[in-house]
Amino acid sequence: MKKLLLAVAVSAAASSASAVTVYEGNGFTYKLNGDLQVQLRKEIGEDEHADIEFDDLELKNYVSYDLGNDMKAFGRVDFGFKDAAEDKQDGSKLEEAYLGLAFGNTSVSFGKQNFASDEFGIEEAYELKTVSEDRFDGMSTDGDDTIRMDIELENVYLVASYEMDAENESSENGEYFDLFASTSVGDLTLAAAYQNAKEAIGAESFDTWGVSASYDAGFATFAADYSSTDDIADLYNIAVSFPIASTTKMAIGMVNEDFDAGDDITEWYANVTYKFPTQKNVSLFAEIADSDEDGADMGYLAGMRVKF
Repeated sequence: MKKLLLAVAVSAAASSASAVTVYEGNGFTYKLNGDLQVQLRKEIGEDEHADIEFDDLELKNYVSYDLGNDMKAFGRVDFGFKDAAEDKQDGSKLEEAYLGLAFGNTSVSFGKQNFASDEFGIEEAYELKTVSEDRFDGMSTDGDDTIRMDIELENVYLVASYEMDAENESSENGEYFDLFASTSVGDLTLAAAYQNAKEAIGAESFDTWGVSASYDAGFATFAADYSSTDDIADLYNIAVSFPIASTTKMAIGMVNEDFDAGDDITEWYANVTYKFPTQKNVSLFAEIADSDEDGADMGYLAGMRVKF
């Protein structure tokens, strides 16, 4: 499960521990993050072939102004280039673009950004999956008419978001209301999420909810989540991650999706990540995964990641 985060104004500035501060002075801050990842990958499935894929290739720009009295104005513009690198489109894709105000431990932002439910999930897989990463990622978890509030209390993180029901000449958006909450009790982290979704104007709405737990036992972290969507499917994840050396971490997990109509699907995965001891933001990784879906062959990947 994702760890407790600071309010958006803070987490946006610190999505990578080594973000480059391009400029800081007179109450103004500009930071730049990057996430560059290239993989040799063969997906789970029938007659799949290995190829070079890019996930992610992102540049993230963050700016903020200190307004005094514990207030801050902030903005973010993120670009992704993985589709362009694979000749799926020209140029770049706008990943996020929003502005907001932070008041102490509370922030409000509006624009193109992730929903509150995007915070949910404990799965440790890199890429290889036939079922959704978690029930909420199987649904919409971001929009471009989104209003979001983050509240960071002493031991509780709360998020609410609303995607406006919008329509214009070129596009039509659904309407989404999302909630997320997490808290830690000692080494145990608990979380819950909820989404009410209307995927198109005039469509019927449906509900998704989920709960998760993660326990850090020192030698390993054990985690599980369960989520359910009205008349569609129930899904659960089980994962354990543990260090096998000071520089190397391993994760093993299972995902099961039980559809209301049709057969359920179960998938397992195992991966290993090596971080260079002198540069923690440079890593190598490998993963295998398989599914009991009819005709599916084992998938694998190996790759390298550089972030800042």
